[in-house]
Amino acid sequence: MKVPEHFGELVFDDTTMRSRLPRETYEALKRTINQGRSLDINVANVVANAMKNWAVERGATHYTHWFQPMTGITAEKHNSFISPTPDGRVIMEFSGSELVRGESDASSFPSGGLRATFEARGYTAWDPTSYAFIKGRTLCIPTAFCSYGGHALDKKTPLLRSMEAINRQALRILRLFGNTNVSYVRTCVGAEQEYFLIDKAMFDKRPDLKFCGRTLFGAKPPKGQELEDHYYGPIKPRVAAFMEELNDELWKVGILAKTQHNEVAPSQHELAPIFTTTNIATDHNQLIMELMKQVASKHGMVCLLHEKPFAGVNGSGKHNNWSLATDTGINLLTPGDTPYENAQFLLFLVAVIQAVDDYQDLLRLSVATAGNDLRLGANEAPPNIISVFLGEELSAVLDAIEHNKPYNSGKKEVIKLGVHVLPKFPKDTTDRNRTSPFAFTGNKFEFRMVGASNSIACANIMINTAVAESLRQYADYLEAAPDFIPALQELIRSTIIKHKRIIFNGNNYDPAWQSEAVGVRGLLNLKTTPDCMPCLLSKKNVELLVSHRVYSEPELRSRCEIILENYCKVINIEALTMIEMARKQILPAVEGYCADLANAAALKRAIVPDIELSYEKGLIQRLTRLINEISERTDALEAALCEIRKIETVEKQSCACRDLILTKMNELRAAADEAETIVAGGYWPYPTYGELLFGVR
Repeated sequence: MKVPEHFGELVFDDTTMRSRLPRETYEALKRTINQGRSLDINVANVVANAMKNWAVERGATHYTHWFQPMTGITAEKHNSFISPTPDGRVIMEFSGSELVRGESDASSFPSGGLRATFEARGYTAWDPTSYAFIKGRTLCIPTAFCSYGGHALDKKTPLLRSMEAINRQALRILRLFGNTNVSYVRTCVGAEQEYFLIDKAMFDKRPDLKFCGRTLFGAKPPKGQELEDHYYGPIKPRVAAFMEELNDELWKVGILAKTQHNEVAPSQHELAPIFTTTNIATDHNQLIMELMKQVASKHGMVCLLHEKPFAGVNGSGKHNNWSLATDTGINLLTPGDTPYENAQFLLFLVAVIQAVDDYQDLLRLSVATAGNDLRLGANEAPPNIISVFLGEELSAVLDAIEHNKPYNSGKKEVIKLGVHVLPKFPKDTTDRNRTSPFAFTGNKFEFRMVGASNSIACANIMINTAVAESLRQYADYLEAAPDFIPALQELIRSTIIKHKRIIFNGNNYDPAWQSEAVGVRGLLNLKTTPDCMPCLLSKKNVELLVSHRVYSEPELRSRCEIILENYCKVINIEALTMIEMARKQILPAVEGYCADLANAAALKRAIVPDIELSYEKGLIQRLTRLINEISERTDALEAALCEIRKIETVEKQSCACRDLILTKMNELRAAADEAETIVAGGYWPYPTYGELLFGVR
């Protein structure tokens, strides 16, 4: 594949539009995209016809409004281009009205009470800022999704609203600095995607992986990630073939897949794209996850995107690299060579710091799921306590500003490796902190808490809106100030003093930090989804999200209910799966081994009456104990499930799932995993961790 020639060949992108649309139509569409102008139906008709012709030339027969409901995955309903003619034949047609609006049944998607089950009508609306693309033989048109009453039922609509909010406030700040050339400011994101690849034949033998996406049972193998020999190691041929095909498929639909490597855990890998505008990056990440699964299947593998598919090794995240850029190509989070003198950069920097401090709870709940609760705080995942890492240089700059003292940056240190043929190179001004939830990495912030299966929309909605609020406060203050420069200097200094508690450059796993963060600094430690979600409806958060027109209050209440309902449903499915696996396969396997062992012991005794059977006797006693424990704990889990079904509110039910069901699940797993370590290999009904993690060669 010649990448430059084939890149984006299945995307109705800017180059294609420029070549296929009349000039006036193209310019009208660009005004809609760049300036938020309304789209005239006549323009839409011309665009729709050109889009249809282009798609049909590439084999498309259908189109779909491709949207992102609150299920966390994408949705699509396919319609063909065909229309009947009087002579009984068909022609291929696609109108502007079909492009800009579609109708979908909204009753079966999560609505959190915004829609009654019998109220079915929902609408999809074209997002012209995200290019249409072809998947298979279908033209996919990225859209927003709303109810009959106009409430957002998706993740894209609030994301676009949050991008407008930060654009409004950032432009106010830039105008104060005398910048009149910038027309708009957009947030940009690069989402690094972690994932596991396992053999499909083994996957098919594990009901927990099929139903839940993670292993509910599994004893620790002799080797895991202790030797750190998988990270950046040679890529196995089967995985390399998968990556090669995945890249081809991604490049065809215009996704800037850039980096690929083995991750820390066995069978774990990562793909990283180049930055792009946030709503497009969100669309692309949804496509990446979908294509990963499709391509893996072609290679006899399964792609696992659960945040914690295996206990005892690293989980999978999605590092959300976030920055601010102008339409003139300026990254507003670039410090420059002299960040101490770069007041515009410093103001945007402290705006982010304040946003993270003021809205820690929103950032944490934006990544809250049952799966991510298992990942956070363990095996290189950031902890639940949110803090900001700045590195030595920026921390020293802010310290100098706070204390009104000069800052001397000195010369950049040059790293010398002591070998003449190796190059000397300047040392970066900041290290990387893998334990930090929100780390500055040179010209962007990396939010490391997002889970591998999460849509990045939720996290970026909260980041965008929180930073927009900081900028709004600054713009209000500076616009009213009699003298801009002194007011600016005092604003930056006072913000540092007020919000420096959120800055931490050390080891976020250190128990001493956990105590200091909560006990001394007063930071939040929201450990689980039920802990997080009530924060969404707190007064300050509702005021923030409503005032910036990102959500209405009913939309917020619906999100809270949807997320808690999903949490309860996920744990209920996992518990039912454990019960079925324990009763139908694990208990019979342990019983069978125990019975065969007893029969073997009896045969020995019959042949050699005086033989000592201490090994068999001890093992049978241990197995019998475990059989009883597995049976009793399975019954206890089932009884607990019956109890929580009696709880009326989803808030209380989610807490019961966390406190009761997960506890019972852990108790059952402990007994079953112990049994796995002593049952002979031929008896155990499932592929082991060792087989799953090291089975792809």
